[in-house]
Amino acid sequence: MEKRETFSGKIGFILACIGAAIGLGNIWMFPWRLGSYGGAAFLIPYLFFILVLGTTGLMGEFAFGRNKKRGAIGAFKEVFAEKNLPFGSFLGTIPVIGVSGVFVFYLIVVGWILKYFVLALSNSFATVSIDNIPAVFGAFAGQPQSIVWHMLAIIITLIIINLGVVKGIEQANKYMMPTLFAILIILGIRSLTLPGAIEGLKFLFIPDWSLLKDPTTWIMALGQSFFTVSLGGAAMLVYGSYLKDNVDIPESAIHTAIFNTCASFLAALVIIPAVFAFGLSPQAGPTLLFITIPNILKLMPGGYIFGTLFFLSIFFAALSSALNLMEVPVEALMDYFKISRKKSAIIVGTLGFLIGIPLDLNINLFGKFADFVSIYLIPLGAVLAAVVFFWVFGVSKARAEINKGANKPLGVWWDFLAKYVFTIVAVVVLVLGVIYGGIG
Repeated sequence: MEKRETFSGKIGFILACIGAAIGLGNIWMFPWRLGSYGGAAFLIPYLFFILVLGTTGLMGEFAFGRNKKRGAIGAFKEVFAEKNLPFGSFLGTIPVIGVSGVFVFYLIVVGWILKYFVLALSNSFATVSIDNIPAVFGAFAGQPQSIVWHMLAIIITLIIINLGVVKGIEQANKYMMPTLFAILIILGIRSLTLPGAIEGLKFLFIPDWSLLKDPTTWIMALGQSFFTVSLGGAAMLVYGSYLKDNVDIPESAIHTAIFNTCASFLAALVIIPAVFAFGLSPQAGPTLLFITIPNILKLMPGGYIFGTLFFLSIFFAALSSALNLMEVPVEALMDYFKISRKKSAIIVGTLGFLIGIPLDLNINLFGKFADFVSIYLIPLGAVLAAVVFFWVFGVSKARAEINKGANKPLGVWWDFLAKYVFTIVAVVVLVLGVIYGGIG
């Protein structure tokens, strides 16, 4: 068994966590959720949920991982053994399976992003008529061609994961995250200079207060915030397990939530004003990224340059999250079977690719698989992690671990927020997800 690595310091850890949190949920899902559920009105509950509940969940996962120096399976096992309770390893396997399931379908989407980046780089959108852009996506999503791009996405992720925590995950995010923010800022400025973009700004920043009376606005904002920074009770936990004792967990959680929110806002500032400028619908839904955006780039002056930068930023966002998703099962195999990182990464990458091939070939199967993992497994994993850490391990011990190395330690007031409010909300998210067919 290899010696367990740690992040080099606070900055490296925060950048890795920002990279894990910033993914397609920010760049793809946030703008269309914002467009579909009330624009500025959506932002009000979203900000509340992510800054209060999101940071609470992050602190819990970081601290749980750091305390046990293990991922979900090992951490659950230790806590249950301390209480002379059975089934710790079994329950810890559930969040790992959930995150691994996301890894399987997420890497397929990363492959799609790679394909679109190459199309943008080769200026292929310029030669496609607007009416035929939906056919471009349909020509490889759910088709054998998708397998090649899926494989390429797996290989890139595997190479970085194999380099380890510091030389791989941390180093990659040190380059990708600043570049991602720089590109989004450039694209946001360009989008705001388009004729008619002011209508998009009004949509983003002038609330229709009546929409706050609609429970769906609050439910979707809750789901978006909950899953953006806390994925299934295992993803951030594994990064926390590589954390040194002197790192300030509350500060790291707050920074992660703030930069994650900034990335979402920047993505919305890139996309929503451009959508209004070209008379398209902000309620385009999931097709916003793969059909609406290429339409905009085709019509926009300088579309080649901005399209290339846009899909490069999307790729960085997707890859940074893919690293976190892959690290969860890689760490689990390393810990459980005492094998090397290289062997574990190859096993996870190979199995993830093979399991994903049927999803490459059938877009309906892809949707069903993604829905099952997102609606059932991921929320269940989050609930289990909250119960195990805040209830079984103990909320006072959890707070003590969180306060270790903290410049501004949490008070006793936090116990109620974590043990009752956060845990109950996690259960509510699971139930609402089943009722609504997914809210995350």
